[in-house]
Amino acid sequence: SNCSMNIPFKTKSSFRLLARRQQRCNFLRSFGIRVHPTPAASTMPPKFDPNEIKVMYLRCTGGEIGATSALAPKLSPLGLSPETVGDDIAKATGDWKGLRIAVKLTIQKRQAQIEMVPSASALVKALKEPPRDRKKQKNIKHSGNITFDEIVNIAWQMWHQSLAREVSGTIKEILGTAQSVGCNVDGHHPHDIIDDINSGTMEHPTS
Repeated sequence: SNCSMNIPFKTKSSFRLLARRQQRCNFLRSFGIRVHPTPAASTMPPKFDPNEIKVMYLRCTGGEIGATSALAPKLSPLGLSPETVGDDIAKATGDWKGLRIAVKLTIQKRQAQIEMVPSASALVKALKEPPRDRKKQKNIKHSGNITFDEIVNIAWQMWHQSLAREVSGTIKEILGTAQSVGCNVDGHHPHDIIDDINSGTMEHPTS
């Protein structure tokens, strides 16, 4: 009893807690239930290293500040402010106002570098249409005209993401997107250009 009197209260309470936990584990094991021990410090995830380079891809609307609730779960663990990054993305994508685009974030030392990821959105941008309010205008029809040279330039940018072996296959993919968008190419229907490429009557880069 004298020994128990000399043991600090916190130590005695921790002994009781361990004893109860052990009883609970033994009770569960008696029913064949597996009990996992508390993970040791060595098995815990490593601490965040600010010098490590992290690459992240995000979909956003050009020229608009994204919802903080969508950015916070991805950026907060890396020590970045969602509000600040949202403002930086809006400034970097100002030329793509109103278009859905992808951006690449390269994060190191709690700083984010923002780069545009090439996409077929360049096709809509090439039409040089005035910016529209996405919330007020829905199902927008594009009826502009684009040159074949601009189609080729977009295809070169997109080739590394395409499954086509040759750039001509990517050109036809972009022409198919132009057909879906509803614009013409040099005043012709995009599918007529595809037919000319397939028949060999139209010159185009092959590789």
